[in-house]
Amino acid sequence: MQLTVRDAARLLGVTEQVLERWVRRGELPAQLVDDRYRFNRIELLEWAAQRKMPVSAEILEEPGLSARALPTLSQAVRTGGIHRGLAGGDKDRLLREMVERLPAPPGFDREFLFQMVRAREHLGSTSLGNGIAIPHPREPIVLRVDRPAVAIYLADPPVDFGDGPPVHTLCLLVSPSTRLHLHLLAAVAAALRDPAVAARLAARAPDEAILAEIERVEGALSRARDEGVARSDGA
Repeated sequence: MQLTVRDAARLLGVTEQVLERWVRRGELPAQLVDDRYRFNRIELLEWAAQRKMPVSAEILEEPGLSARALPTLSQAVRTGGIHRGLAGGDKDRLLREMVERLPAPPGFDREFLFQMVRAREHLGSTSLGNGIAIPHPREPIVLRVDRPAVAIYLADPPVDFGDGPPVHTLCLLVSPSTRLHLHLLAAVAAALRDPAVAARLAARAPDEAILAEIERVEGALSRARDEGVARSDGA
């Protein structure tokens, strides 16, 4: 679903005037539809994540799905796993090894996923600028998996992504639906902005220590959503 200027401004916590100024300067991607700006929610999330901008907890909500129906980021990471000992080298080699290590059912098309992720990187780096990157296709790809997965990869040594410092930590998302992809992309972006999560990843902390910090961030986001619902009900 495309977002209006009002929607996008609310999710980013800025005024509509500021948002439109970013668009006119060519800083924020947008499409003109009937002489009005419209925004792709995934591009908006990606743009905000790359600039370490906070976004409203509302962006984690998915139309047609209750909060209980959505998997948590920590659940998705436990499914995808935390992978250590990835060889450095060039970006393509690293992306290839990431896709090969991704837990997946028999018959999973790894070559297709690699080509789509590689194509996205050629359009522009998915590095967040702090040694962390979120390689993902420009548009969600629905793959034949039983449940969504977020795999975390710890590269050694870090790899040059051509934009900012070398990347030492990467997250790869795989989802059976567009809604779940969007939900998890937002959750990953929120978690990676947290200093404690970033510090645990950079320090190569044990898996459970990393997951504990992710769960802490999830709890804070859940409380923020609940408070927003309570305020709305009381209005």
